[in-house]
Amino acid sequence: MPYFLVQAAYKPESWANQIEDPRSAEDRVRPAIQALGGRLDSLYYAFGESDVVAIVEFPSNDAAGAFSVMVTAAGAVKSVKTTPLMTVSEGIEMMKKAGQVSGKYTAPIDAEKIASN
Repeated sequence: MPYFLVQAAYKPESWANQIEDPRSAEDRVRPAIQALGGRLDSLYYAFGESDVVAIVEFPSNDAAGAFSVMVTAAGAVKSVKTTPLMTVSEGIEMMKKAGQVSGKYTAPIDAEKIASN
């Protein structure tokens, strides 16, 4: 099953509610993930652009997208970012495939001109 990195940033009122009544973020998201056929691998609070980051397995891109849309529609977050992830083995296969088609793409720019800058 494909892995996804899910990053979310809470709205200030969401933080205020959580401070008043702290509960596990894992317990809040796990039922929705499971209902979409997924599995929560790990979830962390974070500093910076994202307040919460999770590694989640979903059976498909549309299941991952449905989760992101559902979380956004619930109104507690100001942003959700979902990024498909590849295992190292999948990444190696990707690089091999890229090598097989190398030279078949014509860039809309002059690569030699860019290289000289």
